[in-house]
Amino acid sequence: MTTTTQVNSVLRTPPASPAAAAAYFAAGLAFHADVSDVAAALADGGDPGFVVLDSRSTASWDQGHIPGAIHLPTALIPEQAERLLDKSVPVVTYCWGPGCNGGARAALALAQLGYQVKEMLGGFEYWVREGFAYETWEGAGKKDADPLTAPVDAEDCGC
Repeated sequence: MTTTTQVNSVLRTPPASPAAAAAYFAAGLAFHADVSDVAAALADGGDPGFVVLDSRSTASWDQGHIPGAIHLPTALIPEQAERLLDKSVPVVTYCWGPGCNGGARAALALAQLGYQVKEMLGGFEYWVREGFAYETWEGAGKKDADPLTAPVDAEDCGC
């Protein structure tokens, strides 16, 4: 009697080797920053060593944006980036949220112009959902952290 072992869908394609996995995840960290890390660096009080760029439309910017961010819609990057940004300072781009690739398109446009760039994962949606302060055309805003995205009773998530 032969026994056939069914491989589940998770392991149908085997995991990468540890070396390949390390290279992949290290590369990912070179291209992305998360909302909590950006917020912590900005809250530190000193120069965080990067600028934050909101790549959305003016209407979206007015609806809400990260305090201190530079507003530069993606379509305007080729003609306005050099006037607003210093190529020696890394740029962290963001757009609406995980369902939007506008931050990635802005990062690509900046990289093609010679800027060091990272995309902020989660975008403005997760900035607000994690309870960080934001600005609108009406003034400052802040919402309670969503317990599904951020710890409620701790400074950080421990990751």
